[in-house]
Amino acid sequence: MGVADRYAYRVMWSEEDGEYVATVAEMPSLSWLSSEPTAALEGIRVLADDVVADMEKAGETPPEPLSSRSYSGKFQVRIPPELHRKLAIEAAEEHVSLNRLVASRLA
Repeated sequence: MGVADRYAYRVMWSEEDGEYVATVAEMPSLSWLSSEPTAALEGIRVLADDVVADMEKAGETPPEPLSSRSYSGKFQVRIPPELHRKLAIEAAEEHVSLNRLVASRLA
């Protein structure tokens, strides 16, 4: 199994193109259009595999699959002070931490 087999692919209908568009999260500049969703997925997978092969041939490192990356479970979000206050009040009223309130909203 090559690295491109582990990438995050998505197929969606494109109203603008009138076809399905397939993309790969690790390579946002790539896309593949087709009238059939399975053909769009196959096309983007082959294209990503070709790009990875070209990168390796040129001595470049292909993008690491999202599935292989480790995540700490932490990230910072900047919000206006008024929203911070509002969320803190809501958390207090629900008897939960601000972190738990926000995490449940994101889920």
